[in-house]
Amino acid sequence: MRFALCVEYQGNKYKGFQRQNHAITVQGELERALSRIADEKIELQCAGRTDSLVSATGQVIHFDTTKDRDERAFLFGTNSYLPDDISIVWAKRVSEDFHARFSAKARRYRYIVQNTYHRSAILRDGVSFYTGEYDIDLMQDAASLLLGEMDFASFKSSEDESRSSYRCMHFINIKREGPFIIFDIQANAFLHHMVRNIVGTLLLIGNKQKDKEWLSSVILAKDRTKAGPTAFAQGLYLVDVIYDDKFNLPKKDFIGPLWLP
Repeated sequence: MRFALCVEYQGNKYKGFQRQNHAITVQGELERALSRIADEKIELQCAGRTDSLVSATGQVIHFDTTKDRDERAFLFGTNSYLPDDISIVWAKRVSEDFHARFSAKARRYRYIVQNTYHRSAILRDGVSFYTGEYDIDLMQDAASLLLGEMDFASFKSSEDESRSSYRCMHFINIKREGPFIIFDIQANAFLHHMVRNIVGTLLLIGNKQKDKEWLSSVILAKDRTKAGPTAFAQGLYLVDVIYDDKFNLPKKDFIGPLWLP
């Protein structure tokens, strides 16, 4: 039997999602808890391998098991064995042609900037912190250059091992909510550090260190050194993974993080 699960986690205590031999990871914690419920070793696949300190409200995983368990067991039972900063949101039995990664049509991230002159004591692990003034309209206008299918080589890290750096950007929406700036970004898939590198680049435009024409040259350069700095990991959330309706996966009432609908 194959099951799909939606997972929420706070990433600040983990060395990323992917299992590692000598580090605590989200995948490692999930597989330990799921193996206790299934009473056999579970190895899972995920929609997107988030980095150290990166969080999620809508990560999707799948795994196979030979044991007869219902969806409630993998929802409530697994949560009882997980640490407080990892939680299963929903669990559903799926067909064998479902794959958390390869069936995904798009991934959606949100990046939250606290734009104040004092750092937050309460939200320090959940948002990034940038001082200064940022023009939302300038960043939104420049972001239009990143829409559609193109080579995003200027926004991938040196650690990226993808065969191609072409991706299709569906939307980038930027807005201010009180002291927070929210970047809402969706593409068919993302390169390593791509979201954080795009945000770091747009922030340079927002505080008027760079302009839209500079971003055009960055895209054409296909050179990571020409773009802006990598934004902090804190504040980045994988909030949604989009699949074909035929899989009939549950829909969340809100995707978050925090107060965001």
